[in-house]
Amino acid sequence: MRILVVGGAGYVGSHACKSLAHAGHEPVVFDNLSTGHAHAVKWGPLVRGDILDPSQLEAAFVAHKPDAVMHFAALAYVGESVQRPDLYYRTNVGGTLNLLDCMRKNSVGRLIFSSTCATYGQPDRMPITEATPQSPINPYGWSKLMAERAISDYCAAFGLGAVALRYFNAAGADPDGEIGEEHDPETHLIPLVLQAAAGMKESIRIFGSDYPTPDGSAIRDYVHVTDLAAAHVAAVGACVAGDLDVFNLGAEAGTSVLNIIERARRVTGRDIRAETAPRRPGDPPVLLADASKARTVLSWAPQYSGLDTILETAWAWTLTHRPEGVVS
Repeated sequence: MRILVVGGAGYVGSHACKSLAHAGHEPVVFDNLSTGHAHAVKWGPLVRGDILDPSQLEAAFVAHKPDAVMHFAALAYVGESVQRPDLYYRTNVGGTLNLLDCMRKNSVGRLIFSSTCATYGQPDRMPITEATPQSPINPYGWSKLMAERAISDYCAAFGLGAVALRYFNAAGADPDGEIGEEHDPETHLIPLVLQAAAGMKESIRIFGSDYPTPDGSAIRDYVHVTDLAAAHVAAVGACVAGDLDVFNLGAEAGTSVLNIIERARRVTGRDIRAETAPRRPGDPPVLLADASKARTVLSWAPQYSGLDTILETAWAWTLTHRPEGVVS
């Protein structure tokens, strides 16, 4: 199949393109490169365009005639979403509506949507299943939930078949070293820890040491980006006309911030200086996925989501992409 990968120059999108190509599909990337990278587009053509411009989307559909769409294009900084909700609703909700309308116009009936566990907010019970009530606590989470709702309504009204994949903490890098995590600014824990190990940062901040967890630091569920990509490929065949189905994607294993830092010290052989800072508002003590539905329905079995593999692949990428002048 030919798959239009909207936002395919970004972190998860570029890994999905590699997995699509290896599965025999043809990825066509549509990206404005505001946060993605042209050098990460290696497995098909790059179409420069903005999801907020319907005419640019239409031109891509007409030129490439995709059989299905994967939708990764979004703004994704929680803190920024609080300060600039206008940007988040316009891009994440408005852009999704533009894409859905273009799919209808061009009779493209399959959509895989990149969603997030942020739609659940702060659940009272762990692990989180797909039936856990969704109650976001920031505009980013709300924008993703609104996009899910719009997709669901389009499915019911117009016969679209869609799958929404709710990620937990994406981490790691391509095991072959071809692509990896490149955010600016970087806000994710594991690349920040490894940047400190590489001498690119002086230290890592631990936000909160008094959570009701075994070591007092927050616990998260880290899933390797290559495993996320594999789930997207599997989801292409799971689209059912008239329906939106949803799946959690996580390793089903919780790891604390302090444990990440300690394991990173062992993997890298480097000292990593850590400083304690106050909790960030709205950070739950624990987020843990129940991904049993994806395992059963999509036959999805994570292969790379052991913590050492996540750290080893991300560390190799960090060393390869260290700025000049940083000591190896």
